[in-house]
Amino acid sequence: MKILIATKNPGKIEGAKEALKHYFNEFDIEGIPTSSNVGEQPLNNEIYKGARNRVDNLMKYALDHRIEAEYFLGIESGITNSLGKWMITNIAVIKDKNGYESWGTSSSFPVPDQYVEKIIATDLSKVMDHIFKQHDLRSGKGGINFLTGEVISRIDLTKEAFVMALTQHTNHVWNDKSKIKK
Repeated sequence: MKILIATKNPGKIEGAKEALKHYFNEFDIEGIPTSSNVGEQPLNNEIYKGARNRVDNLMKYALDHRIEAEYFLGIESGITNSLGKWMITNIAVIKDKNGYESWGTSSSFPVPDQYVEKIIATDLSKVMDHIFKQHDLRSGKGGINFLTGEVISRIDLTKEAFVMALTQHTNHVWNDKSKIKK
């Protein structure tokens, strides 16, 4: 089965593979970078919108280049205060070849107040690279790996978001409206 993911980021691709392994025996995943059509640091609803835009742009790319795939994946990380406190979260969007869409989120982690404005003005990766004196944390295990003492990586958060998105594709009973009591 062919699966396309809207990124070339090795950590995101690995997280997606880890999620997909739980549901599919054989698959080939190819990374093709596409635009999120949102700012460099997505804020609140832009996180979902960016992930969805990546998938839509990926589907258009596949159509234009005659690439057939069963699933199209996108993920976006961003900062949100939708629950009253600032946090970083990931939102994954999956569409199948027929356009059926699902989405899921990862665990979120809190952002200290002193970093919120800097993250919004630049992006989380630049702030994390500066804090931890690293370069390009976003392409590997991410700043969360440092924050959790290597307990959780960006790969884990990506996997988690895709597993949550896959619940709608893999549980037909969950999606069957006739099973919902009125």
